Amino acid sequence: MDLDAARADGTLAERPGPLDRTLRLFGDVRAGESVSALLMLANIFLILAGYYICKTVREPLILAGGGAEVKSYAAAGQALTLMGFIPLYSWFSSRVGRARLVLGVTLFFIVNIELFWLGAQARVPYLGVIFFIWVGIFNNAIVAQFWSYGNDLYRQEAGQRLFPVIGIGMTLGAPLGAAIAERLFRAGVQAYSMLHITAAILLASLALYYLVERHELSRRQQSPLPALARGPGGFALLAQTRYLRLICLLLVLLNLVNTTGGYVLDKAVLSEATLRAKEPGFEREAFIGAFYGQYYFWVTVITALAQALVVSRIVKYLGVAGALLALPIVALGAYGSVLAGATFAIVQWAKTAENATDYSVMNTARQLLWLPTTREEKYKAKQAADTFVVRIGDLMSAGLVYAGTTWLGLGLAGFASANLLLVGLWIAVAALLLREHRALSERPAAEGGAAS
Repeated sequence: MDLDAARADGTLAERPGPLDRTLRLFGDVRAGESVSALLMLANIFLILAGYYICKTVREPLILAGGGAEVKSYAAAGQALTLMGFIPLYSWFSSRVGRARLVLGVTLFFIVNIELFWLGAQARVPYLGVIFFIWVGIFNNAIVAQFWSYGNDLYRQEAGQRLFPVIGIGMTLGAPLGAAIAERLFRAGVQAYSMLHITAAILLASLALYYLVERHELSRRQQSPLPALARGPGGFALLAQTRYLRLICLLLVLLNLVNTTGGYVLDKAVLSEATLRAKEPGFEREAFIGAFYGQYYFWVTVITALAQALVVSRIVKYLGVAGALLALPIVALGAYGSVLAGATFAIVQWAKTAENATDYSVMNTARQLLWLPTTREEKYKAKQAADTFVVRIGDLMSAGLVYAGTTWLGLGLAGFASANLLLVGLWIAVAALLLREHRALSERPAAEGGAAS
């Protein structure tokens, strides 16, 4: 076995360089892995920054153009639009290699962004509503594609070590994008003009994909991987195996619990504002704004610290099971405290802990679940799961809130009880999913991505 083959096969250990040793502060990065890991971290950092610029821009556009009711209806429009997007993505991914897939989908969204700017100049009616629907698709699709690529790039052992490190980019990119948009709004920059920044960020993202692809193929002495098989589409793949059906059920429960929990927190904030209304000089809007400013700040800070210092240790010592079960355990404590009549401050910090765990530990666990799947499942099925299925959870939460408030007369304790029951089901589904995951992980890795 020659030197290059030995290194590609992992039988000859490379000596760690300074970059390898630096990244080991945040995870188990082996010799030779740091370049692609850092490029991937930078890439998802840019993607999240670009998305949060769009997310911040969409709020005044949808609210000014249609109001809160239209915003609520537009969320359902996202699910309907995704039913058309997923088959098109599956069709395209079966005809091009992964590099051209990433190029084509990213350029598609860049063109969309510039068309929105042109539409704004032409004063196209209802453009804010259309943009709101588009942002929901863009976010889920572009992020899902990044993690599909990562799952294809790394085999399971390497992915479990490197995904927690790469995920640091997500936790840092989101607040930066929101801060950029805030500064530009305060400077009087027109909303749609800010989208040019996201278009430029996506072009930089393509450059990083190119560098990763060239580096990894050269390092492993491999040719570009072929296009996916022209088989079933994303929805059909999700229905074919018990493992993927369980992933879908887990995602629905996760989003159902989290979104309903957001409603519980909103009601707690409004209740606290009502209690303080008799205080001299109390301003309701100022109190609510200050609360959410502090709340989002601490969620962001704790998420970043957890992703950088905790997630890789959980995966290393407790495996995928530890990462997958961390959030429902935190959720049990959060909604148990609400049911027990916890003070407003405890409810605030319980929900802060839940969201920070979701955005760090659980987000990484969701990506790890796809490592033992086939290449077709990593791209086609993951797009369907991370876009359409996630939206189903949000819609079910809206239905639960409507039924709970309109027909059942539930208060905070009632919704907390409903969430506790859902968390119990969530844990049961996670246990079944982990059993399937172990079975898949023991099969030969011939269908997986290139070895890292």
